[in-house]
Amino acid sequence: ADIYGPSQTRIMGNASRPALIDQQIVPVPTHGVRMLSIGQLIEPGTAVAWRGPMTASALTSLMEGDWGDCEMLIVDLPPGTGDVQTTLIQKWKPAGAVIVSTPQDLSLMDAARAIDMFRKMDVRVIGLVENMAGYACPHCGEVSDPFGSGGAEAAAAVMNIPFLGRIPLRMSIRQASDAGRPPAAGEGEEAEMFGALARAMLVQIDAR
Repeated sequence: ADIYGPSQTRIMGNASRPALIDQQIVPVPTHGVRMLSIGQLIEPGTAVAWRGPMTASALTSLMEGDWGDCEMLIVDLPPGTGDVQTTLIQKWKPAGAVIVSTPQDLSLMDAARAIDMFRKMDVRVIGLVENMAGYACPHCGEVSDPFGSGGAEAAAAVMNIPFLGRIPLRMSIRQASDAGRPPAAGEGEEAEMFGALARAMLVQIDAR
């Protein structure tokens, strides 16, 4: 549901246009999950400058697609606290929200606003994830922190929400994502990192 900057088609390696059956969009199976994205419905590189009713209509088309027997529906939201978020909460009332932030203060300020919005609209905040957490030089192995270190974990403690884990800034993750090979669907250390995040999220969901 990242209406304005859809990237799922690139990351998932599938830009196939979904079928429309009985006025419902049919999700496209990709890497073992079903996916719908605005990126499947518009031409690549097309700017989306929708507001209000048009945004709500697009979100409705995605949310009310033919998902079949679906145990969990994960919705990728655009940054901020705008029309997409408020429409989603008011119309479908999600079971919870996972907030993703880099460690730097500017990003954490936006994350804090999102957390405040979800709390005010009575949506449970499942936890906070720290993205781009440290960069390991591919030549010498030295780790640096261009975006700071531990900011998201510290912020989670202050806001009294679970800290779910961190994903480092790695060339291999960027290359796999650009090539349409989601790291979480692969093997090795990167796949385990995303698997650990998923398990931490499920623990918090089941703990309710």
